[in-house]
Amino acid sequence: MKSLKVFAPATVANISCGFDVLGCCLNGVGDEMLISLSDTPGVRITKIDGADLPLETDKNVAGVAVVALLKELKDTTTGIEIEIYKKIKAGSGIGSSAASSAGAVWATNELLNNPFTATQLVKFAMEGERLASGNAHADNVAPALLGGFTLVRSYNPLDVLKLNTPEDLYMTIIHPQIEVKTADSRKVVKPNVSLKKAITQWGNLGGFIAGLYTNDYDLLGRSLEDVIIEPMRSILIPKFEEVKTTAIENGALGAGISGSGPSIFALSKGKENANKVAKAIEAIYTTTGIAFDIHVASINANGVTAI
Repeated sequence: MKSLKVFAPATVANISCGFDVLGCCLNGVGDEMLISLSDTPGVRITKIDGADLPLETDKNVAGVAVVALLKELKDTTTGIEIEIYKKIKAGSGIGSSAASSAGAVWATNELLNNPFTATQLVKFAMEGERLASGNAHADNVAPALLGGFTLVRSYNPLDVLKLNTPEDLYMTIIHPQIEVKTADSRKVVKPNVSLKKAITQWGNLGGFIAGLYTNDYDLLGRSLEDVIIEPMRSILIPKFEEVKTTAIENGALGAGISGSGPSIFALSKGKENANKVAKAIEAIYTTTGIAFDIHVASINANGVTAI
């Protein structure tokens, strides 16, 4: 096999109660990439369509991630060429950089006859996230590679777990056409948190994971509360509180900031509820004068796939 075309899915990170540790993968929303073996050693970005992103390998998240993979293999002879067809907008809050990083390392691994497991690929994709945001977080790249919901139990050493996914969960995502860069959104996050808030947050995270395994949708909804990050970041997103309240009033289990924003997610039981939520929050943003996209997606259980 000389080349491989892949679908690199969008993801929702944090999911309110799991800052930097919890994420999930979406169906139907994502980038396409073509990764090819080359006779010329090294990693090259040969084409980017749909976004104004750097072709220089050391400035592109996909390039940096593949370089990290080859370095781990001590491989100085393999050549990799990468074409990126971006459909996830940078700064959208649904894992644009993670899709490129994850798609590139997954396809490269396949072309090299799978020297690494999907879980092992996470650390290479994280290097793309380090370039994009200054922080090598895994809450987007892990679900992009493993599919479904994932938990980063530990960063040192890296320990990533794939969680159970109830069948009837749907995400409604509204993406206002304003850019909130991950690096900028991290600047508003205070480094310290009160013990009281920490107790509330880790209780919600535990409750959410328990809800995933027991198919307890009410518990999932009760656990979608962020008392630490959301109060600081939500001020960067127009109409956030109104969208969140309206989503819940129209049947969503809960709602919050997708990743670093500006996208807002609403988690619902069933596609019918998710579509109802989409119509309700669309009505809010129609009045703002801000262009926006809305996606309704089921949870992608597989992650990056060949197409």
